[in-house]
Amino acid sequence: MSRRFVALGLPFVLGGCVSTRPMPMVSNMPRRPGLDPAYYAMYGELPDERFPVPAVNIDEIDPTYLRRPVAFDGAERSGTIVVDPDQKFLYLVQEGGRAMRYGVGVGREGFGWSGNATIKRKAEWPTWTPPSSMILRQPELEEYANGMPGGPENPLGARALYLYQGDRDTLYRIHGTTEPQTIGTRVSSGCIRLINQDVIDLHRRVPTGTRVVVRGSSGAFDEFS
Repeated sequence: MSRRFVALGLPFVLGGCVSTRPMPMVSNMPRRPGLDPAYYAMYGELPDERFPVPAVNIDEIDPTYLRRPVAFDGAERSGTIVVDPDQKFLYLVQEGGRAMRYGVGVGREGFGWSGNATIKRKAEWPTWTPPSSMILRQPELEEYANGMPGGPENPLGARALYLYQGDRDTLYRIHGTTEPQTIGTRVSSGCIRLINQDVIDLHRRVPTGTRVVVRGSSGAFDEFS
């Protein structure tokens, strides 16, 4: 695929935010030697959700990308979300030079963007609507032309934060994923994905109006900077 084609098609690709395989329920989690046992509770099953969220097999994930408080030396103010696509981290900036850090999966080369945006909408178990260009490539998605209802197989996962510039929807989302093993990699078509347990935590912490800063990436197409 040519870079010119990717650039022209970017808004339509971003609208897909696609993930393809549902994550199975996981039981009898193995315990990784040396890993804080608190992580097994942090990423345990969430049975009280509208659609119960399965426990995550964190043995499939580099522990670097598990949620944790860290020191933060950026210039952004408390309450800002900062995304570093190259390092595969999302930071929620806090007071006193600290941040809550989450591991993320980001778009493949040519499908990312950098710049500033604002969260103007939040959704629990969001609807996913594939763009028409995607339906042309994958006719089996026609049944979702009017939207796939939220649920355990929905590509947007348990929560979605919708990023706008002014009144313009960037078609870029911070959302959950049905594929937690992809955290720390470049696999999705343009959006920022978190483990469902992490996106639920982030959704709870940030209000609409939150500023989002996506840092430039050596492997991202800079559409909005």
